Amino acid sequence: MAEAPRQDASTRPTEAPGPNEMRDPVVREELKRAGVWIALIVAVVAAYFLSQPLLLIFGGVVLATMLDGGVRLLGRRLKIARGWRLGIVVVGVVAFLVWTMIYAGSQIASQAEGLRVIVTAQVQHLLTLAHANGLIGADSANEVGKQVFGSLGRVTSFVGSALGALTSAVMMLVIGVFLAIEPGSYERGLAWMFPVARRASLYDTLGHMGYSLRRLMLGRLIGMAVEGVSTWLLLWAGGVPMAALLGLLTGLLAFLPNIGSIISGTLIVLVGLSAGGNLWLYAFAVYLGVQLLDGWLIVPTVARKSVDLAPALVLAAQLLFGAAFGFLGLLFADPLLAMVKVALEARSGLDPKAEGKRAEL
Repeated sequence: MAEAPRQDASTRPTEAPGPNEMRDPVVREELKRAGVWIALIVAVVAAYFLSQPLLLIFGGVVLATMLDGGVRLLGRRLKIARGWRLGIVVVGVVAFLVWTMIYAGSQIASQAEGLRVIVTAQVQHLLTLAHANGLIGADSANEVGKQVFGSLGRVTSFVGSALGALTSAVMMLVIGVFLAIEPGSYERGLAWMFPVARRASLYDTLGHMGYSLRRLMLGRLIGMAVEGVSTWLLLWAGGVPMAALLGLLTGLLAFLPNIGSIISGTLIVLVGLSAGGNLWLYAFAVYLGVQLLDGWLIVPTVARKSVDLAPALVLAAQLLFGAAFGFLGLLFADPLLAMVKVALEARSGLDPKAEGKRAEL
């Protein structure tokens, strides 16, 4: 049997490199692209399943920014080392929290249960009136009542169940203190994971983020203080029950733009209804006046020096983050959105500081 003629090497067709030919630059480039996409998918999945600890870490970053802002403010008056100024700020924050728990905790905790009972009774009364006038059916009234009672129960029990969230708060505070002690070392550690040519741009972007976040949180704290104290004093002067608790809840819920004001206004009006007469009109007027003061004076003033976020965009982010990540997602939706905006502006070559200065002119 005759053998087939052997093909000469010079006449064989050129063969493409196989997937195991790692020396070929084309294969290496394709594997690099595939690895980037696979790593991105894994990172997104891991971020979703690790959302709670990641949000706690981000909460620590937010607290570190707030502490750093206090240190910078003290630095304008006290020419002492940064560590001493940070110690003064931390001691002041801890002292305020301890004072609140010792002197106001017992009174607020006792009022929280009464607030839940009042709100439940008033909501049930409104649902009964709506059913009697043919606005909703009996089944719809029961279903709406269950949903409202569950939501209001979670809101009004926040203060009473604060000990349950104490561990998370302490973790965020510890992370924030460590970050605020020496923020430069953590920035250098983050920059180490980037190419050397990109590190200068990264430092500049981180500086813009810190600049915007400090002013955003400063405005948020001012708004919380004004809304909480004003609501408490005005409700107390008008004889509205549970003025201290309503003031505290209004101040705390002011950290959540849009959604927080709606919840606090609903609670204030319902408590006013429970007092009888036209006191609910006074309670509503107090709520409206405080919101107008915060919305027309405080927020615009601070917004010129911080990140300019559209209200509809903030509300959409709160709904999406709240549905995906729960209460922490709702709590930090605004700062997260602000940081994404600053990062995109830096990516596109815009300077947030320069934009803010031009807006003031």
